[in-house]
Amino acid sequence: MNHTEWESCMKQATRIHFVGIGGISMSSLAAITKERGYEVSGSDRTPSALTERLASMGIAVRYAHEAENVQGASLVVYTAAVHSDNPELAEAARCGIPLCTRAEYLGWLMRGYRERIGVAGTHGKSTVTSMLSEIYLAGDLDPTVVSGAELRELGGAYRLGGETYFLFEACEYCDSFLSFCPTTAVITNLEYDHADYFKDMDQLRASFSSYTALASRAVLNADDAETMALAKTFLGKVVTYGKSAAADYRAESIVFDSGCASFDLIHQGQVLCRIALRVPGDHNISNALAAAAASLSCGATPRAVAEGLAAFTGAARRFDYVGKMPCGADVYNDYAHHPSEIRATLSAAKGFGRRVLCVFQPHTYSRTAALLDAFSASFAEADLTLFADIYAAREVNTFGISSETLAKQTPNSRYLGTLDAIASFLRAYAEPDDLILILGAGDVIRIDSLLVDNDAVSRA
Repeated sequence: MNHTEWESCMKQATRIHFVGIGGISMSSLAAITKERGYEVSGSDRTPSALTERLASMGIAVRYAHEAENVQGASLVVYTAAVHSDNPELAEAARCGIPLCTRAEYLGWLMRGYRERIGVAGTHGKSTVTSMLSEIYLAGDLDPTVVSGAELRELGGAYRLGGETYFLFEACEYCDSFLSFCPTTAVITNLEYDHADYFKDMDQLRASFSSYTALASRAVLNADDAETMALAKTFLGKVVTYGKSAAADYRAESIVFDSGCASFDLIHQGQVLCRIALRVPGDHNISNALAAAAASLSCGATPRAVAEGLAAFTGAARRFDYVGKMPCGADVYNDYAHHPSEIRATLSAAKGFGRRVLCVFQPHTYSRTAALLDAFSASFAEADLTLFADIYAAREVNTFGISSETLAKQTPNSRYLGTLDAIASFLRAYAEPDDLILILGAGDVIRIDSLLVDNDAVSRA
């Protein structure tokens, strides 16, 4: 739909239905739609904390995809994971009910905002979006936020604020981000991923180039050659950040304390502020610089940057502290599911100076097969890695790949298959000072409840 058609559709809309409402982004869009005064309904396969939260807001959620769910709806929004043979989509098409993707709907929502800051990149999108949120909250700038991870200060993954600043995570999968309309495009880095959609790096580069071209300002990582290559064809204003001496916004006088960095934020030779992070790892220096560069280019002050980043304690499932095992070992959970993310997270964990026991559940057969060698090399800093079976997500294993194959070529690792088997092993093997790091984008988070002493969590 074009802008005029969107406006007409939304003026006449009474009930908007979301197919796949339990997803992190879809649930946020459904909640924002409800807060804007529309009647909202949705469907998903299974209940979750997110769907229960939506139900508590008065949103009708059904746990089956059935044609009758869309009857009477004014608009049906669906995720990229839902196909045309879905009974709700088929019924909407039969009844002439307008259909749009999650990305198209998000693109419409942001249009009325003056500054639309979209964070894209292979890694760090959710963290940078969350850091931006903290900065704009610290500056009393009343942002509207749609993130890919929950943030404690927001009470979820979204916030409906004023109509000036719209902060959002821009996912590249299936070219979703090409449906958005950023005024500022932040690119954190560019690496090959989503092998089930992008056939090679050339296709990925072209997509990111098209996304960046949608904006009038690009905030680019000066330390990443692939990202900086986007500047060659970009026609708008380019702002760079990084440790590189050529970057517009740089980190200097870096000091680490208990794995967390503090540094001077430099712009044009001037110290703007001292930043002290409460999240560990060298990679979070880059994430913080991205958030600082974007926010300072779009209305925030150095004071808001320093205060916002000091308040940031991490987004959900990003080096997230879970609690203690009965033996005393600390358990952390992280969404890392790409070799570069795994290396960065393990490096942060080793910064604590403890033995690191890593649990990894690969996400999708296509990614595991395409990046097999990189995966096997990414666990070098773990003292022991335990592999769970691959989380299939949307795929069928036509690749002949398995976690057992990955374990065989990964030093200091074991294939145990099920989460129950991994939990049993750790309960017998872990020692009091160990750091247990659980990685993956699937349902590996379920292992938390198998490991953690809830009484110890409440005492922490």
